[in-house]
Amino acid sequence: MRAIANQMQEAKPDTIVVATPHNLRLLKHIGVVLSENMSGTLSEGDASVTLRARCDQGLGKRVVSMAERRGLPVVGANFGALEGPMSDLAMDWGTLVPLWFFGRRRKCRVLVVTPSRGLPLAQNLEFGKVVAHAAEEARERIAFVASADQAHAHLRDGPYGYSPRAKEYDQLVIDAISGNSLASIMRMSRDLVEAAKPDSLWQMSMLAGALEVVKMDPELLSYQVPTYYGMLCAGFRRPA
Repeated sequence: MRAIANQMQEAKPDTIVVATPHNLRLLKHIGVVLSENMSGTLSEGDASVTLRARCDQGLGKRVVSMAERRGLPVVGANFGALEGPMSDLAMDWGTLVPLWFFGRRRKCRVLVVTPSRGLPLAQNLEFGKVVAHAAEEARERIAFVASADQAHAHLRDGPYGYSPRAKEYDQLVIDAISGNSLASIMRMSRDLVEAAKPDSLWQMSMLAGALEVVKMDPELLSYQVPTYYGMLCAGFRRPA
């Protein structure tokens, strides 16, 4: 995460788009946060971190408009007030954790989007294309973060139990990234996904869509299974 944070510092993005599985859970709809602000706190034992970010409402509205024109089921969401400090939607841990590394040292705007597991993967991929097209039109520096853990069934006494298919799922993701063929994850069987119990497939499908529009080279930085879920970090950059 620190290595990617250093890359972010070098890239100097104007906006970081975060696709997270833990924010808006909209039935058969993709969510785009259109509030002016997001804020959240994470606590573990005696330690606590708080983060507040300003949202890129302009890019968010452009993404919603483009997605609607393509017939995608998308919803723009705000909270509290239309604008000002009271327009503040809760920042989930899938957003706060990467932003703590990537956006804290350099204050940049944020756009949070939420995939839907109730939609065909292809629609999440198409939405990723929309985000990439909107980012290209914005003529600003935009970073895209697919925030998620991998399979959640690595440990027998974990909350989701154990399945040998968790290792299989994670290896397919590793191979897809290492081989610069992320879209190959779209071919995973439903049985495999249900057994492995990942959080990542839907956000990665958005990233795969974005990569079809903006070609980038991958770098697999780490893969670990510290507990019942797998964790993977990878960076993608435009070719030199």
